[in-house]
Amino acid sequence: MTFSTLALVLALGLFGPLLALRSSWHVPVILGEVIAGIVFGATGFGVLHSADPIFAFLADMGFAVVMFVAGTHVPVRDPAVRSALSVGVVRAIMVGLLAAAAGFGIAHWFDTGHGAMYAVLLASSSAALVLPIIDSLGLDGKPVLALTAQVAIADTACVVALPLAIDPEHAGRAALGALAVAACGVVLFVVLRWLEQSGARRRAHRLSEDRKLALELRVSLAVLFALCAVATQTRVSIMLAGFAAGLAVAAIGEPRRVARQLFAINDGFLGPLFFVWLGARLNLRDFGEHPRLIALGLALGVGAVLVHLIPRVIGQPVGYGALAAAQIGVPVAAVTVGTELHVLIPGEAAALMLGALCTIAAAAVAANRLAAKAPAKPAST
Repeated sequence: MTFSTLALVLALGLFGPLLALRSSWHVPVILGEVIAGIVFGATGFGVLHSADPIFAFLADMGFAVVMFVAGTHVPVRDPAVRSALSVGVVRAIMVGLLAAAAGFGIAHWFDTGHGAMYAVLLASSSAALVLPIIDSLGLDGKPVLALTAQVAIADTACVVALPLAIDPEHAGRAALGALAVAACGVVLFVVLRWLEQSGARRRAHRLSEDRKLALELRVSLAVLFALCAVATQTRVSIMLAGFAAGLAVAAIGEPRRVARQLFAINDGFLGPLFFVWLGARLNLRDFGEHPRLIALGLALGVGAVLVHLIPRVIGQPVGYGALAAAQIGVPVAAVTVGTELHVLIPGEAAALMLGALCTIAAAAVAANRLAAKAPAKPAST
């Protein structure tokens, strides 16, 4: 990888914000970044080579930071959300059971043998997508709290379950690796809580702010990549390491200064680089050789929306069910990990992303309808 290639990748990343400029569409920024990678990668012009070791390593760093930020989005400290946990658990379990049946059914129909992975994908939600939509619409009330709890539970459970489901033959090894990463995450939480309660974190924050040392950011990245090292040594995905670190930080409360610094690193550099790399890695030409996989992608997307609409029978509004179906982190992780492990059939990675895009489209439509029904906010004086 050269500086000219890096400049091209970051320039292509700008297509994400451009596509998402119209806020009423609720298009995630990463969609434009993935599309740009597809156009300049294996599917399109072939300028970007995802197999380049430097490009791939930078993308792994980006993946870790993306999952870390996703973990910090889980509202584990919000007491209002905790009060709605019972409803969220019931809905998440209902969706999970239906997703298991649908996932294995789809795998049998398309003869891929990936029923467990499809079940996890269908059951997943994305807090990083859903929560910003809720905030942008100004939604509140008990249905929103229940939705937030449901999404948080599903997001966490599916991130943990994916490494076990994606390669069932080595599920035992993956489980041990996941336990090792989870144990490190618990230790990190305990240490962070002690630093917070003792006041050491605040003293370090003041010193860092006065001397412009960025100590908290440095420590956060060092801990994150140390967890990634544990994950790679135990042969589990860095996805789990990043998410575990993010959950530990969310449980304590992420300092605003660190949040802004991580936002700059993630959204300004490593995140766009990862999603452009992901797009460059996808080869949509496989759809031409295996057109039935287009139907697989549509089945996964429509199936995810349908299973998330089922809680309507216990009172969840249809629009909130469609929002809960929005997914991106777990499908992206499935594509990344599945490709690295060579367990996906040709064209299946593109089908997984197509399914995710279907859920995002459904969530965008639902968000627009919810916005239209929302009462107008009084003008500020």
